[in-house]
Amino acid sequence: MAKVGVEQSLGNVQQALREKGYDVVELKQESDAENCDCCVVTGLDSNVMGMQDTYTKGSVIDANGLSAEEVCQQVESRLQ
Repeated sequence: MAKVGVEQSLGNVQQALREKGYDVVELKQESDAENCDCCVVTGLDSNVMGMQDTYTKGSVIDANGLSAEEVCQQVESRLQ
């Protein structure tokens, strides 16, 4: 299953993705996002994690205003 990086503050999203079988990684430092197929961020600050120079080949999803289920749907659609 795909590896999804999720910001620490999105615990409900992490849990929902794990229940769907995704390999969830907490994004604590820049290198955590490097091998993820997709990353989920809060979008509350344009560079809250200091990751402006982090490279990831996967999609980045802004979870601001979305429910955990809506985020899961976004992840599923981007990983198809």
